[in-house]
Amino acid sequence: MENWELPTHNNFQTKVSLIIAARNEADNIKECLEAVLAQTYPSALLEIWVVDDHSEDKTAAIVHSFDESHLHLLHLPEDKTGKKQAIQLAIKQAQGTLIVTTDADCTMGKDWLKYLVGYYEEYHPQLIAAPVSFHQEKSIFERFQTLDFMGMMAVSGAGIKGRFMNMSNGANLTYERAAFDAVNGFEGIDHLASGDDMLLMEKIAKKYPKGIAYLKNSQAKTLTKAKPTVKTFLQQRIRWASKSSAYTNWQTLTILAIVWFFCLSMVLDIFLISYDSIFLFWFLFKFIAKGFADFFFLGMMTYFFDRPKLMRAFIPSLFLHWWYIVVVGFLGNLKKPYEWKGRNVR
Repeated sequence: MENWELPTHNNFQTKVSLIIAARNEADNIKECLEAVLAQTYPSALLEIWVVDDHSEDKTAAIVHSFDESHLHLLHLPEDKTGKKQAIQLAIKQAQGTLIVTTDADCTMGKDWLKYLVGYYEEYHPQLIAAPVSFHQEKSIFERFQTLDFMGMMAVSGAGIKGRFMNMSNGANLTYERAAFDAVNGFEGIDHLASGDDMLLMEKIAKKYPKGIAYLKNSQAKTLTKAKPTVKTFLQQRIRWASKSSAYTNWQTLTILAIVWFFCLSMVLDIFLISYDSIFLFWFLFKFIAKGFADFFFLGMMTYFFDRPKLMRAFIPSLFLHWWYIVVVGFLGNLKKPYEWKGRNVR
């Protein structure tokens, strides 16, 4: 898939509503807003909505400290919680033709919005998924997460381009306000804590089968940080996996199931080696085949994100990846509450 390049001269005309849902983000929101306010996209065409989801820290006070006329702070009512409710509240107030969402722990380059809107004004898709990556890793474990996430971005881009799978991330998602309204927003998926990205994407793709696009350019990426501990990492991935039972796109479900069962078979091979040495052969065959495929795709993605040195973490990542896929795929579908940002959710 070729990189899309921003034309040299753009006469932007699209009003953008940028929405950031935030809960207990005092450590991150300042850096995020500084990056958002530094955008080279015309400020007259931009409104920024931060929605405070009952934060128990100084998130709201930090947002208030920014004296910008196009930056607005909303507070979720007492009877509303969660990211979908936060986004929905902001959209009700928003005046933009185009809705852009990112997370309060994300940063981005100064031309980020120009790329998103430039792509929209050229092709007019109903929804645009764009790259997300981790940065500022401090350990092998965090670099493993970055490689894993880059693999997800590769699958997302290829799936959307080939129209066989729809994946996206709410940390960098753009869609038409009209398309959001046409599918009744989060109606029907609002019972799940997660799914503000992929489940909404499924709804829009159903109504507009050719209206989904992936913007491939590293200038259009957002950056966030990997989770520092195994516990927080598993909580994040279980939250993501918990929405998989709500997917209605059979291609997405089939591919996810194939990946999970493949990784599960590797785990089973290890336990069955003591019964028959043939399972050692099968394990090594799968391990090597997966290794070559991962090396090829992750090599391309580290080059795309200009992070080739990350491949130094490839070998330990190769040993960790299939174990975590099995564990998270299992736990994410148990339908048990999990902890997220100091709140037990489903």
